[in-house]
Amino acid sequence: MNVKQLFDLTGRVAIVSGGSMGLGRQMAEGLAEMGANLVLCARKKDRCEEAAHALRSLGVQTLALECDVKDKAAIHQVVDDALARFGRIDILVNNAGASWGAPVEEMTLEQWDKVLSTNLTGTFLFCQAVGKAMIAQGSGKIINIASVAGLGGASSELQAIGYHASKGGVIAFTKDLACKWAPHNIQVNAIAPGWFPTHMSGWIIEHRKDSLLAKIPLGRFGGDHDLKGAAVLLASEASAYVTGHVLVVDGGQTAW
Repeated sequence: MNVKQLFDLTGRVAIVSGGSMGLGRQMAEGLAEMGANLVLCARKKDRCEEAAHALRSLGVQTLALECDVKDKAAIHQVVDDALARFGRIDILVNNAGASWGAPVEEMTLEQWDKVLSTNLTGTFLFCQAVGKAMIAQGSGKIINIASVAGLGGASSELQAIGYHASKGGVIAFTKDLACKWAPHNIQVNAIAPGWFPTHMSGWIIEHRKDSLLAKIPLGRFGGDHDLKGAAVLLASEASAYVTGHVLVVDGGQTAW
Protein backbone atom coordinates (compact mmCIF):
# COMPACT_ATOMS: atom_id res chain seq x y z
CA MET A 1 0.00 0.00 0.00
CA ASN A 2 1.13 3.54 -0.64
CA VAL A 3 1.08 6.10 2.15
CA LYS A 4 -2.35 7.47 1.27
CA GLN A 5 -3.79 3.98 1.48
CA LEU A 6 -2.09 3.34 4.80
CA PHE A 7 -3.87 6.31 6.38
CA ASP A 8 -7.21 5.79 4.62
CA LEU A 9 -10.09 4.94 6.97
CA THR A 10 -12.87 4.73 4.39
CA GLY A 11 -15.59 2.39 5.61
CA ARG A 12 -14.05 1.82 9.04
CA VAL A 13 -16.27 2.19 12.10
CA ALA A 14 -15.04 4.15 15.11
CA ILE A 15 -16.54 4.59 18.57
CA VAL A 16 -15.40 7.77 20.32
CA SER A 17 -16.44 8.16 23.94
CA GLY A 18 -16.73 11.74 25.06
CA GLY A 19 -16.86 12.49 21.35
CA SER A 20 -19.32 15.37 21.44
CA MET A 21 -16.91 18.17 22.33
CA GLY A 22 -13.32 19.09 23.12
CA LEU A 23 -10.55 16.66 22.29
CA GLY A 24 -12.99 13.85 21.53
CA ARG A 25 -14.77 15.96 18.94
CA GLN A 26 -11.44 16.97 17.40
CA MET A 27 -10.27 13.37 17.06
CA ALA A 28 -13.67 12.25 15.75
CA GLU A 29 -13.45 14.94 13.09
CA GLY A 30 -9.99 13.74 12.07
CA LEU A 31 -11.21 10.16 11.74
CA ALA A 32 -14.22 11.28 9.72
CA GLU A 33 -12.05 13.38 7.42
CA MET A 34 -10.20 10.16 6.56
CA GLY A 35 -13.47 8.33 5.86
CA ALA A 36 -14.40 6.60 9.12
CA ASN A 37 -18.05 6.22 10.13
CA LEU A 38 -18.59 7.42 13.68
CA VAL A 39 -20.41 6.37 16.84
CA LEU A 40 -20.28 9.31 19.23
CA CYS A 41 -21.28 8.73 22.83
CA ALA A 42 -21.32 10.86 25.96
CA ARG A 43 -23.47 11.53 28.99
CA LYS A 44 -25.37 14.31 27.18
CA LYS A 45 -26.93 12.83 24.05
CA ASP A 46 -28.03 16.20 22.68
CA ARG A 47 -24.40 17.29 22.34
CA CYS A 48 -23.57 14.05 20.56
CA GLU A 49 -26.45 14.60 18.17
CA GLU A 50 -25.23 18.11 17.36
CA ALA A 51 -21.70 16.82 16.69
CA ALA A 52 -22.96 13.85 14.69
CA HIS A 53 -25.09 16.11 12.51
CA ALA A 54 -22.16 18.42 11.80
CA LEU A 55 -19.76 15.58 10.99
CA ARG A 56 -22.16 14.03 8.48
CA SER A 57 -21.23 16.91 6.19
CA LEU A 58 -17.88 15.14 5.73
CA GLY A 59 -19.67 12.36 3.86
CA VAL A 60 -19.66 9.72 6.61
CA GLN A 61 -22.38 7.98 8.59
CA THR A 62 -22.78 8.87 12.24
CA LEU A 63 -24.65 7.56 15.25
CA ALA A 64 -25.19 9.56 18.45
CA LEU A 65 -25.74 7.70 21.72
CA GLU A 66 -26.00 8.45 25.41
CA CYS A 67 -23.43 6.73 27.63
CA ASP A 68 -21.96 7.17 31.09
CA VAL A 69 -18.74 5.15 31.01
CA LYS A 70 -19.14 4.35 34.71
CA ASP A 71 -22.18 2.27 33.73
CA LYS A 72 -21.28 -1.16 32.34
CA ALA A 73 -24.78 -1.73 30.94
CA ALA A 74 -24.70 1.60 29.09
CA ILE A 75 -21.36 0.70 27.48
CA HIS A 76 -22.68 -2.67 26.33
CA GLN A 77 -25.73 -0.93 24.86
CA VAL A 78 -23.46 1.39 22.83
CA VAL A 79 -21.53 -1.61 21.50
CA ASP A 80 -24.74 -3.47 20.65
CA ASP A 81 -26.19 -0.43 18.88
CA ALA A 82 -22.96 0.14 16.94
CA LEU A 83 -22.87 -3.48 15.78
CA ALA A 84 -26.56 -3.39 14.87
CA ARG A 85 -26.03 -0.25 12.76
CA PHE A 86 -22.66 -0.97 11.16
CA GLY A 87 -21.98 -4.70 11.65
CA ARG A 88 -18.44 -4.19 12.98
CA ILE A 89 -16.24 -1.98 15.17
CA ASP A 90 -12.76 -1.22 13.89
CA ILE A 91 -11.63 1.63 16.16
CA LEU A 92 -12.26 2.57 19.78
CA VAL A 93 -11.16 5.91 21.19
CA ASN A 94 -11.49 5.95 24.98
CA ASN A 95 -11.66 9.68 25.53
CA ALA A 96 -14.35 10.25 28.18
CA GLY A 97 -12.71 11.69 31.25
CA ALA A 98 -13.16 13.51 34.53
CA SER A 99 -11.01 15.39 37.02
CA TRP A 100 -11.36 16.83 40.49
CA GLY A 101 -9.23 19.54 42.01
CA ALA A 102 -8.49 19.22 45.72
CA PRO A 103 -5.43 18.88 47.97
CA VAL A 104 -4.58 15.25 48.67
CA GLU A 105 -5.26 15.63 52.38
CA GLU A 106 -8.75 16.99 51.69
CA MET A 107 -9.95 14.88 48.74
CA THR A 108 -12.91 12.71 49.64
CA LEU A 109 -13.25 9.08 48.67
CA GLU A 110 -16.29 9.98 46.59
CA GLN A 111 -14.26 12.51 44.58
CA TRP A 112 -11.41 10.03 44.12
CA ASP A 113 -13.78 7.24 43.06
CA LYS A 114 -15.55 9.44 40.49
CA VAL A 115 -12.28 10.20 38.70
CA LEU A 116 -10.91 6.66 38.84
CA SER A 117 -14.23 5.12 37.83
CA THR A 118 -14.51 7.38 34.80
CA ASN A 119 -10.93 7.52 33.57
CA LEU A 120 -9.60 4.06 34.40
CA THR A 121 -12.51 1.71 35.05
CA GLY A 122 -14.47 3.23 32.16
CA THR A 123 -11.52 2.58 29.85
CA PHE A 124 -11.36 -1.03 31.03
CA LEU A 125 -15.10 -1.60 30.59
CA PHE A 126 -15.17 -0.13 27.08
CA CYS A 127 -12.10 -2.10 25.99
CA GLN A 128 -13.62 -5.28 27.37
CA ALA A 129 -16.94 -4.79 25.59
CA VAL A 130 -15.48 -3.70 22.24
CA GLY A 131 -12.63 -6.19 22.48
CA LYS A 132 -15.01 -9.12 22.23
CA ALA A 133 -16.18 -7.87 18.84
CA MET A 134 -12.65 -7.11 17.68
CA ILE A 135 -11.39 -10.54 18.73
CA ALA A 136 -14.24 -12.16 16.78
CA GLN A 137 -13.39 -10.20 13.62
CA GLY A 138 -9.62 -10.68 14.05
CA SER A 139 -8.59 -7.02 14.03
CA GLY A 140 -8.98 -3.73 15.83
CA LYS A 141 -7.45 -0.45 16.90
CA ILE A 142 -7.82 0.85 20.46
CA ILE A 143 -6.67 4.35 21.39
CA ASN A 144 -6.77 5.18 25.09
CA ILE A 145 -6.50 8.86 25.95
CA ALA A 146 -3.99 9.21 28.74
CA SER A 147 -2.19 12.47 29.60
CA VAL A 148 1.26 13.82 30.33
CA ALA A 149 -0.15 13.94 33.88
CA GLY A 150 0.17 10.14 33.91
CA LEU A 151 3.91 10.25 33.22
CA GLY A 152 4.98 11.71 36.55
CA GLY A 153 4.21 14.12 39.33
CA ALA A 154 3.30 17.80 39.18
CA SER A 155 3.90 20.98 41.16
CA SER A 156 1.68 22.00 44.06
CA GLU A 157 -0.28 24.37 41.81
CA LEU A 158 -1.84 21.32 40.14
CA GLN A 159 -3.88 19.61 42.85
CA ALA A 160 -5.57 16.73 41.01
CA ILE A 161 -3.92 13.56 42.26
CA GLY A 162 -6.86 11.37 41.24
CA TYR A 163 -6.49 12.51 37.64
CA HIS A 164 -2.74 11.89 37.63
CA ALA A 165 -3.16 8.45 39.20
CA SER A 166 -5.92 7.46 36.79
CA LYS A 167 -3.93 8.48 33.72
CA GLY A 168 -0.88 6.63 34.98
CA GLY A 169 -3.15 3.64 35.30
CA VAL A 170 -4.39 4.09 31.73
CA ILE A 171 -0.80 4.00 30.49
CA ALA A 172 0.01 0.78 32.35
CA PHE A 173 -3.32 -0.72 31.28
CA THR A 174 -2.59 0.15 27.64
CA LYS A 175 0.79 -1.52 27.65
CA ASP A 176 -0.50 -4.69 29.28
CA LEU A 177 -3.58 -4.97 27.08
CA ALA A 178 -1.39 -4.50 23.99
CA CYS A 179 0.53 -7.60 25.00
CA LYS A 180 -2.60 -9.59 25.80
CA TRP A 181 -4.43 -8.85 22.55
CA ALA A 182 -1.56 -8.76 20.08
CA PRO A 183 -2.30 -12.38 19.04
CA HIS A 184 -5.75 -11.19 17.92
CA ASN A 185 -4.27 -8.50 15.64
CA ILE A 186 -5.56 -5.73 17.92
CA GLN A 187 -3.21 -2.79 18.38
CA VAL A 188 -3.65 -0.94 21.68
CA ASN A 189 -1.97 2.42 22.06
CA ALA A 190 -2.39 5.63 24.04
CA ILE A 191 -2.16 9.34 23.34
CA ALA A 192 -0.84 11.53 26.14
CA PRO A 193 -1.89 15.13 25.41
CA GLY A 194 -0.31 18.07 27.14
CA TRP A 195 -2.21 21.29 27.78
CA PHE A 196 -5.17 21.83 25.45
CA PRO A 197 -7.88 24.41 26.23
CA THR A 198 -10.98 22.35 27.03
CA HIS A 199 -13.96 22.52 29.35
CA MET A 200 -11.99 20.48 31.88
CA SER A 201 -8.75 22.45 31.72
CA GLY A 202 -10.25 25.89 31.17
CA TRP A 203 -9.97 27.19 34.72
CA ILE A 204 -6.35 26.19 35.30
CA ILE A 205 -5.27 27.52 31.89
CA GLU A 206 -7.00 30.83 32.56
CA HIS A 207 -5.45 31.25 36.00
CA ARG A 208 -2.00 29.68 35.41
CA LYS A 209 -1.43 30.58 31.76
CA ASP A 210 2.02 32.15 32.07
CA SER A 211 3.51 29.48 34.33
CA LEU A 212 2.14 26.68 32.15
CA LEU A 213 3.41 28.20 28.91
CA ALA A 214 6.84 28.70 30.45
CA LYS A 215 7.14 24.90 30.64
CA ILE A 216 6.18 24.27 26.99
CA PRO A 217 9.08 24.65 24.53
CA LEU A 218 6.76 25.48 21.62
CA GLY A 219 5.33 28.31 23.69
CA ARG A 220 1.65 27.59 23.04
CA PHE A 221 -1.19 25.35 24.10
CA GLY A 222 -2.54 22.59 21.86
CA GLY A 223 -4.86 23.72 19.08
CA ASP A 224 -7.96 22.54 17.25
CA HIS A 225 -6.04 20.24 14.88
CA ASP A 226 -3.08 19.06 16.94
CA LEU A 227 -4.57 15.69 17.92
CA LYS A 228 -6.09 14.76 14.57
CA GLY A 229 -2.91 13.34 13.05
CA ALA A 230 -2.07 11.31 16.14
CA ALA A 231 -5.55 9.78 16.22
CA VAL A 232 -5.54 8.95 12.51
CA LEU A 233 -2.07 7.40 12.75
CA LEU A 234 -3.03 5.08 15.59
CA ALA A 235 -6.40 4.23 14.01
CA SER A 236 -5.01 3.34 10.59
CA GLU A 237 -2.87 0.68 8.95
CA ALA A 238 0.01 3.14 9.16
CA SER A 239 0.47 1.92 12.75
CA ALA A 240 0.05 -1.81 12.08
CA TYR A 241 3.40 -2.52 13.75
CA VAL A 242 2.86 -0.13 16.66
CA THR A 243 1.28 -1.40 19.87
CA GLY A 244 1.72 -0.66 23.55
CA HIS A 245 3.00 2.82 22.66
CA VAL A 246 2.25 6.15 24.35
CA LEU A 247 2.30 8.98 21.82
CA VAL A 248 2.98 12.25 23.64
CA VAL A 249 1.46 15.37 22.07
CA ASP A 250 2.52 18.17 24.39
CA GLY A 251 4.50 20.84 22.54
CA GLY A 252 7.68 19.50 24.09
CA GLN A 253 6.58 19.85 27.71
CA THR A 254 8.05 16.49 28.73
CA ALA A 255 11.23 17.00 26.68
CA TRP A 256 12.86 19.35 29.21
